[in-house]
Amino acid sequence: MRYNKIIKNRYKLIIKYIGILIMAIGGFLLLPLLALPFYPDEIIYLRAFVVPSIIFTSVGYLLYKKIDSKDESTLSLREGGIIVLISWLVAIIASALPFVITGELNFTQAVFEATSGWTTTGLSVVDVAESPHVFLLWRSIMQFFGGVGLVVVMLSSILHPYGFGLYNAEGRSDQLLPHVRRSTKAIMYIYCGYTISGIILYVLAGMGLFDAINHSIAALSTGGFSTRVDSLGYWDSLAIEMVTWVLMILGTINFATHFALLKGKFKIFFKNGEIRLLATLIALFVPIVAYFSLVELYDTLPSILRRGVFEIISAISTTGFSLDTFANWNQFGVFSVVILMLIGGGIGSTAGGIKLFRIYLMLKSLIWELQGFFLPENVVRENYIWRGESKLYIKPEYIRTTANYIFIYMITYFLGVLIFLAHGYPLLESMFEFASSLGTVGLSIGLTSPELPSLILWTQTFGMFLGRLEFLVIFFGIVKIIKDTKYLMPQK
Repeated sequence: MRYNKIIKNRYKLIIKYIGILIMAIGGFLLLPLLALPFYPDEIIYLRAFVVPSIIFTSVGYLLYKKIDSKDESTLSLREGGIIVLISWLVAIIASALPFVITGELNFTQAVFEATSGWTTTGLSVVDVAESPHVFLLWRSIMQFFGGVGLVVVMLSSILHPYGFGLYNAEGRSDQLLPHVRRSTKAIMYIYCGYTISGIILYVLAGMGLFDAINHSIAALSTGGFSTRVDSLGYWDSLAIEMVTWVLMILGTINFATHFALLKGKFKIFFKNGEIRLLATLIALFVPIVAYFSLVELYDTLPSILRRGVFEIISAISTTGFSLDTFANWNQFGVFSVVILMLIGGGIGSTAGGIKLFRIYLMLKSLIWELQGFFLPENVVRENYIWRGESKLYIKPEYIRTTANYIFIYMITYFLGVLIFLAHGYPLLESMFEFASSLGTVGLSIGLTSPELPSLILWTQTFGMFLGRLEFLVIFFGIVKIIKDTKYLMPQK
């Protein structure tokens, strides 16, 4: 009976935290209305945002105030997983409602668009040429908060500094500072500072203010939503593309590594395994893709390199911006982009994919294994990788956990591709589109559209959700709820 009471008290604490996040989501729904003074004719969309905002803010407030919990102890990873899982599901449903209320999209399409926004994927079924500015801004707001994370926003402003389990549950594992709250504040300062800098640079490069706001958020969050049908290709500006290069790369770097860079620790910054692998992949794939794929499409070397650099950075950073269609690329170029989308960006960053750190760790593991054959049998080695500002000493369980994650990721990827194939889509196109969904990239070879079958849209939606929150957190949350149900039910 005592254990039952403990479990119930823990769930009261969980519900209170969920209430805080739901209130925050209700507040986020009002932010797109900041566009109305500049676009007054869009006042007709006011109700679509205000009504859901009132509903979710009220529900969140009731959960927070009416649930009596005096438990202030640290949340475990599994408890954090429950909060993250439920809060993100609520955020997606709440964010889809404005599209449904106005008739912009049906329910399946609206959930797809909201999931793409919150997971910073960037695949879209919205016609941006016809969509009101308030909805374009709403998509970017979702990517802003989805990139930095609901939990980071909450921990940086509201909660006490003991929520490390909750912090971990949203894919963050590096503490920039000794306490979680100070770490999350540092992340918010870095994130907001880069976003504002991006807006200024875009305006100086010739982009309008509204476009600059949306594209700076989308580039840094590695989200990729654009306000133009032709994405960044609309401007045909090298200056704008170069600003985007920088923002996409910044978005794909771990926040702990950013912290080292901003403190002037340049040697440590370049020692980081993720930075080295990122630079290597860009340096390797740009000339290879340029030579084997882009020479068929462009006449001059500057044009070939310009397109190659942009698309390779966009793919590896999982941003999803593009200068042109991929429909005319040959199979080598398309498959190269698929590989990069699967690898993804930095762990603990705004990017998706398997993550550079995991790939780097497996490569180092292979090297260490080969080196072991040439060392004395009883030699003791301390293998480590630079991460953030310090060395991370690698234990065997780290490698095992990483290998298991990659295995689960690839199984999920192949299942998604099979669903595409079952609907009659070609193999390479299916691989490209689901790699983009699961990696939260947002590049499309032309398949994703409002006309896609509902099952395909839901497959992509599920893939985006899994790719952003990472599989084990969702699994932990669901399993813990199931296991604890028997303690929460009334005893006979």
